[in-house]
Amino acid sequence: MALPACAARALGPPLQPERGAPARTTCPRRHSRVEAELAASRPGSVAASVRAGPPRGVSRGFNSQPLLDEPLKASSSLAGAARAPLFALLPRGRRRRMHDLRRRWDLGSLCRALLTRGLAALGHSLKHVLGAIFSKIFGPLASVGNMDEKSNKLLLALVMLFLFAVIVLQYVCPGTECQLLRLQAFSSPMPDPYRSEDESSARFVPRYNFSRGDLLRKVDFDIKGDDLIVFLHIQKTGGTTFGRHLVRNIQLEQPCECRVGQKKCTCHRPGKRETWLFSRFSTGWSCGLHADWTELTSCVPAVVDGKRDARLRPSRNFHYITILRDPVSRYLSEWRHVQRGATWKASLHVCDGRPPTSEELPSCYTGDDWSGCPLKEFMDCPYNLANNRQVRMLSDLTLVGCYNLSVMPEKQRNKVLLESAKSNLKHMAFFGLTEFQRKTQYLFEKTFNMNFISPFTQYNTTRASSVEINEEIQKRIEGLNFLDMELYSYAKDLFLQRYQFMRQKEHQEARRKRQEQRKFLKGRFLQTHFQSQSQGQNQNLSQNPSQNPNPNVNQNVTQNVTQNLTQSSGQNSSLKENQESQKQSPGQEPGDGHTSPGTSDYMGSVEKWR
Repeated sequence: MALPACAARALGPPLQPERGAPARTTCPRRHSRVEAELAASRPGSVAASVRAGPPRGVSRGFNSQPLLDEPLKASSSLAGAARAPLFALLPRGRRRRMHDLRRRWDLGSLCRALLTRGLAALGHSLKHVLGAIFSKIFGPLASVGNMDEKSNKLLLALVMLFLFAVIVLQYVCPGTECQLLRLQAFSSPMPDPYRSEDESSARFVPRYNFSRGDLLRKVDFDIKGDDLIVFLHIQKTGGTTFGRHLVRNIQLEQPCECRVGQKKCTCHRPGKRETWLFSRFSTGWSCGLHADWTELTSCVPAVVDGKRDARLRPSRNFHYITILRDPVSRYLSEWRHVQRGATWKASLHVCDGRPPTSEELPSCYTGDDWSGCPLKEFMDCPYNLANNRQVRMLSDLTLVGCYNLSVMPEKQRNKVLLESAKSNLKHMAFFGLTEFQRKTQYLFEKTFNMNFISPFTQYNTTRASSVEINEEIQKRIEGLNFLDMELYSYAKDLFLQRYQFMRQKEHQEARRKRQEQRKFLKGRFLQTHFQSQSQGQNQNLSQNPSQNPNPNVNQNVTQNVTQNLTQSSGQNSSLKENQESQKQSPGQEPGDGHTSPGTSDYMGSVEKWR
C-alpha cells in the first residue's frame, strides 16, 4: 500500500521492512515508534547512535549541531532515508516542544558554566589579594623554605575560622540589637541603660521632701506564703503590657501557665493551687472592668477568701501596684480608643456597696458606643470619666460621697480626692511610670526581689504621639485634667527619688563588699607573712639555741606588730567610713557607712588565726 504524501515527501522511496517484521500500515505518524525500533535494531545505524546518546531533544554540549525542525529533502536511496532524523516522523507540535526543551537546556548549561567560571575567577583574584596582603605582613618569613604553600594553607585556615566564627555568632544572636551591641563593644563602653533611657534623671532636682521610709520600698513578699499582689489597671497607661510582663516575663520557681489563644494564665504558688497575683491576666476582671482603688480594697478580700470560713482565712497582706502616665498623652490615647468603639460599659463603679445612678453618672452618648467622635465633642462632655481619671481611680471615693456631687463643694471635693490619691500612691508597694520603662523594671525587681527574664522596651511612638494638637488644645486638656497633672508631678518626683535612692544604696553596698574583701585579703597576707617569718626564726633558733636565751620574745614582738597593724588599718577604715557617712544625704540611713557586724566578726577571726 502506498505511503501518504507527507511521508513520501520526507523519506522518498518507501523503506522495505525486513523479514519477520510487522507489516507497514498506511500512516507513518501512527507507527513511527515501530520504524524507530526497526532502525535501531540495525547495527551501525543512526538511530542506534542516537539511542546511545543523550535523551531526545537534549544536546551534548555547546558545539553540538542543533536539531532541524524542517524535514530533510527526499532521497532516492535507502541510506539517505536511514540518515534522516527520527523525530521528523513525529507530529509538528511534539517536535516544537522538543526544540524548545533543547534551547532551554543549552541556556541553563551556559548560565551554569558562566557562574562556575565567574566564581573561579573571583576566588582566584581573592587568593591573589589575600596572598599579597599576607606577604606584606609576613614578608620576612616568606623566604624560609616552601613558605608560599604553607602561607596559603595558613591563610585559608584563618579565613575559614573567621567565617565559622561569624556564622556561629549570627546563629547565636541574629537580631539587630546584638549587632549594635557588637559595634558598641568595639567603639565605646556600654552606657548605663537606666540613664540612657531618658535625659531627665541627670538634670533632676527634687521638689518634695520625702522621708527615708517613703523612699525605701522593700516588700518581704514570699510567693510560697499567703500575700497577694493586686494590680490596679488604669486605662491607657500601658497596663496591658505590664500585666503581660507579670505573667510571662518573671523568673519563678513555678512559672505561670499561659495557653495559646487564652488571655488568662494560671499563676499558682509552688506546691499550692492558689494564685499569688490578682490581675487581668491571672484572675480576670473579677471585681469589674478596670476596677478602681475603692472597688478593689473592698472586693479583693471577698473574692480571694469568700468561700472560706472566717476562722480559717489566713492573715494575708495585699500589695497594691499600678502604672501612671502623662495625663495629656493618656487622655489623647483614651480618645482614640473611644473613637474605635471602646465603651467600658462593663465597669461597675461600685462605691459604698452600690453602683451610681444614671443621675449621678450620666452618659456622654446616646447610641451603643461613641465611635467616631471628634476631639472637641470628647472634651465638651462634662460627665466624661476620662477627665482626671487617674486621681479618681487612686483615691478613696467614700470620702467625698462617691459619685454624688452634691455632698460637698467642688473645690473641697477636688482637694480631698487629690490628697487621698497622693497618700494611696505613696503607701502602695510599687508604682511605675509609662515614660520610664527600664526604671520601672528596676524598682519592681528591687521592691519584690523578683527578676524579669527580658528587659522592658521603651516605646516612644504611640497612638497618642501621632495626634497633632496645637498649644490651645493642649492647654485645654491640661485644664480638664488639672488634678491628674498635679498627681503626675508628685508621682514623677517620688518615682525618680526612689530610683536614685535605690541606686545609691546599691553602690554603697557594692563598695562595702569591696572594702570587706580588701580587708580579708590584707588579713590573709599579714597572717601568711608573719607565719613565714616566725617559722624562719624558729628554724634559726633550733639551729642556734645558745644565741637566743628568751625564745618567746620574737613571738611577742610579732604579735604586737600584727595587732598594731590591724588596729591602724581598722582606725583608717573607720575614719574613711565616718567621712563618707558625713557626706550622705539626709534621707539616707546613718548606719550605712559604719563597719558592719560581718566585718567585726571577720577581724575577730583574723585575731584567732594569728
